Amino acid sequence: MDKPYLELKSLAVGYAGLPLISNISLSLKKGEIMTLVGPNGSGKSTILKTVTRRLPAVSGEILLDGADLRAMSGRRLAAKMAVVLTDRIRPELETCFDIVSAGRYPYTGSFGLLTSRDRDIVGRALSQVNVAGIADRDFNSVSDGQRQRVLLARAIAQEPEIIVLDEPTSFLDIKHKIELLEILRGMAKEQGVTILMSLHEIDLASKISDQIVCVGSEGISACGRPEEVFSDESVRRLYDLERGSYNAGLGSVELASPEGVPRVFVVGGGGYGIPFYRGLQKVGIPFSAGILFENDVDLAVASPLAVKNVTCAAFSAMTDVQIAAAKALIDTSDTVIDAGCPLGELNRANGELLAYARSENKRVVHSLSELAEVLP
Repeated sequence: MDKPYLELKSLAVGYAGLPLISNISLSLKKGEIMTLVGPNGSGKSTILKTVTRRLPAVSGEILLDGADLRAMSGRRLAAKMAVVLTDRIRPELETCFDIVSAGRYPYTGSFGLLTSRDRDIVGRALSQVNVAGIADRDFNSVSDGQRQRVLLARAIAQEPEIIVLDEPTSFLDIKHKIELLEILRGMAKEQGVTILMSLHEIDLASKISDQIVCVGSEGISACGRPEEVFSDESVRRLYDLERGSYNAGLGSVELASPEGVPRVFVVGGGGYGIPFYRGLQKVGIPFSAGILFENDVDLAVASPLAVKNVTCAAFSAMTDVQIAAAKALIDTSDTVIDAGCPLGELNRANGELLAYARSENKRVVHSLSELAEVLP
């Protein structure tokens, strides 16, 4: 079994000798990605600053490749660990190339002179994060997102064994978030670089991480593989969600459902109903939905948003009881939405519901724009 590359043993972190979080015991193997998630102010950055020696540990041990982190010289640590924190740096008269060149510090000797190899490494790092085109620009003149990528390039140029990053996706648009995480995943899996970071986007954290650490108001509440740690309920507790919800299966956040008596019944299924559920939530119209199979992706979204759902066991034909329950909801609704889900052997009863709605002179619409025309 591979030995841990980074170990935190009974670690306590905090400020001025006062612990904010205690009894932290975590281990991370070479080439693994561990992500800290949790609300603002919970202590994620404090843990990372302690691991990178920006803050002294209150107590406990930090071992890097089996060696005590506190006993390492600055140059030896810099040859092993690269750091990208959220602290804003404002260097004077330095280009982006200069900033990335600082990543070669552990290898350039006393005078800090770059060799041709060093310059090649800096150039490749700039290209890897798609900022080679701004290499000659003043670092202070580029956008927040570009600065973030330049700082990642500096970490890459350092050729570290471990990279520690605090919210590296801050200020990045979705394209560059994905690119950055793909770079980190490639470094971990192809080069064996160990990654320790914090992220706010728990959906992205679940997709890239080998281990998730949940840091809440009372310290670390869970640690393990994403599928072990993330559930609808665990995320609700971690972030103290009182309104809205998180769906671990879809990795999506839903806002609070509209309150009141359902005015609309949605005949959906197969993902066809999802735009309607979210559209109705957005304009505050309470609705009900059905008949949805228990394994249907529609139900994952309708469940937290609809006032009531009529459901059916997966891979089973819809029953007379379920059909009657759905018709009762149609009776008390003003309008029925046909979301357009194709009908087959198992869900043919939904076609019966649409026919029933028309026979009862209910308005049947097929789009949210149609719905807006008939509902105030």
